[in-house]
Amino acid sequence: MRTARTIAALVFLLVSGIAASAAQSDLQTFARDELVLALRDGARHTFAVEVATSRDQKAQGLMFRPSLAPDAGMLFVYKAEGLRTMWMKNTLIPLDMLFIDRRGEIVEIAERSVPLSLATISSDRPAMAVLELNGGTAARLEIRPGDRVIHGAFEAGP
Repeated sequence: MRTARTIAALVFLLVSGIAASAAQSDLQTFARDELVLALRDGARHTFAVEVATSRDQKAQGLMFRPSLAPDAGMLFVYKAEGLRTMWMKNTLIPLDMLFIDRRGEIVEIAERSVPLSLATISSDRPAMAVLELNGGTAARLEIRPGDRVIHGAFEAGP
């Protein structure tokens, strides 16, 4: 009986590995850009970001990545403002999610999202973009709603 369970477990792991490998072989590529977080206290922080604009890019996001550089992130850009939902399926690292309106103002922050979770992370306010950074970055840099993101995806605002 124990041998049958062991074989079944090995077959499961093999099939799971093949499925994950197949999924990873179809990974999207992303345009790279820079953005600046302009905090209300005058501090400015530059991040190298990958930009997700297509449906497939947004579906993949930062899945399967074992790490993210401290000054890196991913910017999900939508055509118009709306309530945004994200999740952490197949995402191996904790993330902070900054929900951003059309003018580049951070309207909401979800900190330290749990890796591999299927829980929905939603904005309560309309957002045109979501910036994902390493978990803990918002607290470390004291990023707050009302701070601004400077990037070509957003309207120039006051």
